[in-house]
Amino acid sequence: MPMGRHLRSIDRVERIVVSDATSIPAQPFPGRWKALAVLAAGLSLIVLDGTIVGVALPTMISALDLNLTDAQWVNAIYNVIFAALLLGAGRLGDRVGRRTTFAAGVVLFVGGSLLAATASGPGSLIASRAVQGVGGALVLPSTLSSVNSLFRGKDRAAAFGVWGAVMSGMAALGPLLGGILTEYASWRWIFWVNLPLGLLVFIGIAAWVPQTRGKPAERGVDVDGLLTSAIGFGLLVFGLIEATSLGWWGKKETLKVFGWRWPASWSISPVPWSIAIGVFFIVLFIVWEKHRAKVGRDALLDLSLFRVGTFSWGNLTAATVAIGEFSLMFVLPLFLVNSLGLSTVRTGIVLAAMALGAFFSGASARHLAARMGAAGVVILGLTLEVLGVGLLAGVVGMQGSTWLIVVTLVVYGVGLGLASAQLTSTVLHDIPADQSGAGSATQSTVRQLGSALGAAIAGSALGSAMNHTIPDAVASVTTVPASILDKLIRATEDSAGSAIPGLRNASSLGPLGESRDAVINSLETGFAHAAAWSIGLSSLFLVIGLLGAIMVRHEARKQGD
Repeated sequence: MPMGRHLRSIDRVERIVVSDATSIPAQPFPGRWKALAVLAAGLSLIVLDGTIVGVALPTMISALDLNLTDAQWVNAIYNVIFAALLLGAGRLGDRVGRRTTFAAGVVLFVGGSLLAATASGPGSLIASRAVQGVGGALVLPSTLSSVNSLFRGKDRAAAFGVWGAVMSGMAALGPLLGGILTEYASWRWIFWVNLPLGLLVFIGIAAWVPQTRGKPAERGVDVDGLLTSAIGFGLLVFGLIEATSLGWWGKKETLKVFGWRWPASWSISPVPWSIAIGVFFIVLFIVWEKHRAKVGRDALLDLSLFRVGTFSWGNLTAATVAIGEFSLMFVLPLFLVNSLGLSTVRTGIVLAAMALGAFFSGASARHLAARMGAAGVVILGLTLEVLGVGLLAGVVGMQGSTWLIVVTLVVYGVGLGLASAQLTSTVLHDIPADQSGAGSATQSTVRQLGSALGAAIAGSALGSAMNHTIPDAVASVTTVPASILDKLIRATEDSAGSAIPGLRNASSLGPLGESRDAVINSLETGFAHAAAWSIGLSSLFLVIGLLGAIMVRHEARKQGD
C-alpha cells in the first residue's frame, strides 16, 4: 500500500477509535500490538540513552578531558531537559496528536545523537545531550499515553507490563551495550547506533501507530507554567551538581557563565542561591497552576490528579525509585573501572546482571499481580531493591569480589523489574482515559526529575565523600612527598577516580618509585569507600519509596472498598 493511502487509512481509524477525547472505543484498535511494538522500540531508544552513557563515562572523561562536574552534566543534562519539558510535551501531544509528537521526538533524538557522536569537547557533548533530552521529552509521554488510550481491560494491564518491563530492562541493558561498543569500537558508537535504530522506529510510526489525542484544552497556553517549572527544576539540579566544584556554602571556585563572573567580593557560593531560587520557582509554579485551574484556563500540571491517592503516593514512589536507580548507575561504573580495574566490557557484563533480573521479573510481574495485587508486587520489588542496594554498598566498601557484586545486582534487578512493571499501571489505574496525557506526563516528569536528581545527588555525595576518604586512605603512605600525594588526590577527585587507571597503566614507576603500588592501592581503597557512601545514600531513597508503595496499596484498598 502506498504510504499516503496508508496514512489516510490510519487517520480514518483514528477518527473511529481514539480521536475523540471524551469517547471510549467500542472495539479495540486492531493493530494495537504492532503499535505497542513500535512504542516500545521508541521508548527503548531513550531509556537506553539514559544509562548507556554511564559505562562509557570513564573513557569519555579521558578522551575529552572532563572533570567531575562535566561528567555529572553529561549524565544529568539529558534528564534535566527531559524533566523540564515533559509536562509541556504531554500537553502538546494531547493537543496536536501523540503520533505527531512521538515522530518529532524521534527526529530530534536522532539529531542529538548525531551531534553527540561528533562532539569535540565537554561543551559540545553536553549541548548535544540537551538536544537528545528535548527529543526524549516528546517521545516518552506520547508512548505512555498512547498505550493508555489504545488498550482496555486485561490488554491494558498486559501492555503496561510490557511498557514497564522495557523501561526497567532497557535501563539495565544500557551498560552492557555501552561496554561492548566502547571496548570494541569507540565511545562515539553509543550515539552512532541510535541513527539506524531511530530510522526504523520512524518507519514503524508511519506504518502502525495511530493518532490519538487527549482532553480538549481549556483557554490559553500555559507558557508561564512551562518557564517557572523549567527554571525551578533546572536551578535545583544545577545547585546539586555544581556543589562539588563551587562549594555547598563557602565559595571554592568562581562561577563563570558566558563571560559573566560571580562577584569576587562575595564569599558565599552560588550553590545555596541556586537551590533556594529553584525551590522558590517550583513553589511559584504550583501556585500558578492552581490559579490557572481556578480561573478556568489551561494548566500545564493538573493538580486535581493528585487528589487520587494512588496517583500522588505512586508518584512519590516513582521519584525515589528513579533517584536510587540513577545514582547507582552513575557511581557503580566508575567504581568498577577505576577501583576494581575492570574493562568497559567486563563492567557492562557485571551491570547486565540487573538486566537479567529486571527482564525476568518484569515479564512475570503481571502473573504475580494476579495473586497479590499490583501494589503488593511493587512493595515486594522495592523490598528486594533496598536489600540489594544495601548489600551492594557493603560489598563495594570492602572492595569485594565481582561475583558478590553480581549477586547483589541480580537481587536489585529482580526488585527493579517487579516495581517498575506494576508501578505505572498502579499509578494511572484510577486516572480517566481522557486525562491520560496529563497523568502519564506528570508521572514521566516525576521519574525524570528523580533520574536527574539521582545523578546530581550521587555525584555530590561521591565528591563530598572523596574529600575525606581518599586523603585518609593515602595518609598511610609515608614514603612519597606530601606535595606529590596532594596532586594525586586532587587529580583523583577532579576526575571522579579516572586518574587511577592512568597510574595503573603507566609503563614506568615515575616519581612514586617503588611506592607506586601502595599509592594506587590507597587511592583505590579511598575511592571505594566514597562510592560505598554514595550507594548507601541511594538505599535511603529506596526506603522512602518502599514507604510510598505501602501507602499506594492502602489507597488502592480504599478505592476497592
